[in-house]
Amino acid sequence: MGICGKMPHGNWILGDLFTKDYGHRGSIQKLWEQRWKFPCTKGVYPFHDGKFEDFEPIFTHLIEKNINDPYDDAYTNAFLPTAQRLVKEAQDLERQDREAAKKLYLNANAVFRLARFPYIGTDLKKKVFEEQKEAYIRGSKLWDIPIEEVTIPHKHASNGDGDKIPLYIRKPSGQGPFPTVLLITGLDGHRPDNTERTQEHLTRGWATVICDIPGTTVDCPANKRDPLSPDRLFTTILDWIKSTHYLDDAKVIAWGLSAGGYYAIRLAHTHKEQLIGSVGHGAGTHHYISREWLEQIDKHEYPFGLEQAYTQKYGYESFEEMKEKCQDEFSLISGKGEDVAVVASGMKSCRLLLINGVLDGCMPVEDSMLLAEYGSPKEMRFIQQRLHMGYPEANSIVYPWLEEVMASK
Repeated sequence: MGICGKMPHGNWILGDLFTKDYGHRGSIQKLWEQRWKFPCTKGVYPFHDGKFEDFEPIFTHLIEKNINDPYDDAYTNAFLPTAQRLVKEAQDLERQDREAAKKLYLNANAVFRLARFPYIGTDLKKKVFEEQKEAYIRGSKLWDIPIEEVTIPHKHASNGDGDKIPLYIRKPSGQGPFPTVLLITGLDGHRPDNTERTQEHLTRGWATVICDIPGTTVDCPANKRDPLSPDRLFTTILDWIKSTHYLDDAKVIAWGLSAGGYYAIRLAHTHKEQLIGSVGHGAGTHHYISREWLEQIDKHEYPFGLEQAYTQKYGYESFEEMKEKCQDEFSLISGKGEDVAVVASGMKSCRLLLINGVLDGCMPVEDSMLLAEYGSPKEMRFIQQRLHMGYPEANSIVYPWLEEVMASK
């Protein structure tokens, strides 16, 4: 496959799908009717915690008004009355019907999520994210085991990093110490978007520590222009886990989701002594930021164009500049800066599971396969005929792996 970043045309595993246009780009109507309506009826990503009845009128409005740009305030504003109404209804019900209030807060959370989709790149979306977090934490206080927000000092901050790291913690009742999953979020999914995962961890007796990734929210203090800033971020977080009596620092597994998978893979190499395992789930490592791949991503399954989100996440002036520089600066295989290409340097890793759909059009499955060529042996499972993240089968593969690795220590 080689590390130059150029895939001879037609040799991508996607084959003809590499240049096929999925057809929903720029049309909220096509996006809703062809791709989003069905998952919305099922309450699955990105509509998890949500109700179809809340979303259908919003999308009817967006279609009628021909509002197609998710970065336009008109798009975001279409969701807010519904989200705010649900929060108000939940508040009114908190005392007399706790269960109904819990559901309404989760329904509101889903509507806020879609309002700030696909990237918190406008002032209005930033305000919506603050509103979402406030409603989510308030709602979680009604749960038997709530989410707790903990802000820790970024002890290892340097080179433009911020000084605080906000984390979400959810842990079983009791003293612990509990085995811990460090959940690393993605480009469009953030700390309030992981209720179901934290619940799955609780049922297994595990705690969850959730952090956002560089460049996606105002909450992550890591300097997004510095490819080594995640090392400092995770050194601080893992130090904090070690110093926290209810977390078992001898049993920590990182799980990086989508764009977060890159960080889980990096972490598996740079901090292998502090982890017993890591999961790169739908992860990019190298080709996903190549010019050839980036020039096709607006055609693939992602609901909106990734150009603006990526350009802002990595801190470039333009998408053209990103295509020119990003692979050289951030690739774990061919990054030119000192200590960037941790995979190609042959560094050993902790146990590392790579999982994705074979037909992923956001992060090519080649980016996971490449890791087999370097360093320690890796564990891999790719799901045929599935797109980004390998849903719906992926979690039923990840959880048994997590259980086995937790039990191995």
